Amino acid sequence: MKRAVAVLWLVGLAIAVALVVWQGAAEIWAALSRAGWGLLAVCAFYPIALVVDTECWRLLLPAASRPSFASMLAPRWICDAVNGLLPSLQVGGDFVRARLLTLRGVPGVDAGAGVVADITAGIVTEILFTLMGIGLLLRHDGAGRTAFVALAGLLLFTALALSFYLAQHGGFFRRASRLLERFIRVGDWEPVVGGAEALDAAVIATYKRRPEFVRASLWRMAGWFAGALEVWLALYFLGHPVGLGDTLMLESLGQAVRHAAFVIPGALGVQEGGFVLLGTAAGLGPETGLALSLIKRIRELLLGLPGLLAWQAIEGRHFFRRRA
Repeated sequence: MKRAVAVLWLVGLAIAVALVVWQGAAEIWAALSRAGWGLLAVCAFYPIALVVDTECWRLLLPAASRPSFASMLAPRWICDAVNGLLPSLQVGGDFVRARLLTLRGVPGVDAGAGVVADITAGIVTEILFTLMGIGLLLRHDGAGRTAFVALAGLLLFTALALSFYLAQHGGFFRRASRLLERFIRVGDWEPVVGGAEALDAAVIATYKRRPEFVRASLWRMAGWFAGALEVWLALYFLGHPVGLGDTLMLESLGQAVRHAAFVIPGALGVQEGGFVLLGTAAGLGPETGLALSLIKRIRELLLGLPGLLAWQAIEGRHFFRRRA
């Protein structure tokens, strides 16, 4: 598994390097240099999306075990850092944030159910956000083929998302633990199965709180729009401002491309190619689309690396407290 991940990462890196060489490293550097201190402004915009996504997650936890908003900011930030920078199939951070909540006293079942429901809210709203992006893409001449491919991918993603939702109502975690038990016959699996059944019940109970799930989904949709404003800001400092429609199209389909390439760590290379293609459809030069993707990478590094360090610091404190 590690070897496959390493190979995929090298393939993605090769694609990214090839794109830079194709467009010219000097031209890309010149585009990034034009942004200058604007890169810091783009980075400073990220906390807005972080706050919105955290509120979505908080609403999905039971009121009885719901921690304060401030105490959930760091786990959400660390989740983004892990998913963006580590080879975790863009889901490892969700396990991490659930664990960090348990360290803050939230019952494990509630923490797990809240994360699963938050993932579902993210999937549902991303489908709507992507559909809007496809509609905006069709405004451009010659984008019909690209939009057709995007729509086909969206239909496949929607089918998988619906299957995931239905599986949650059919005892997904209990079935998964039973299946794992067939392959790994060590220890007593009853506590594992019992915990999985409790998690299934907690997830279904979360969906039954429909007003809260709808409110959480609206917050999550606001988070997607906040990401679009980040794209607008980046293009403004690159010297290529675009309209709101093109901004939404670039962000919605750019996120769809990134999540479709979840098997490649960080969607390296795929994200860059996606922004080159989408930027061209929006009337931007390929070098501008590539520079936009690199600005997103820079933001991930500048804010993600401290997140990984914060995660290690939290785990270290917990370890030494247990030792004590």
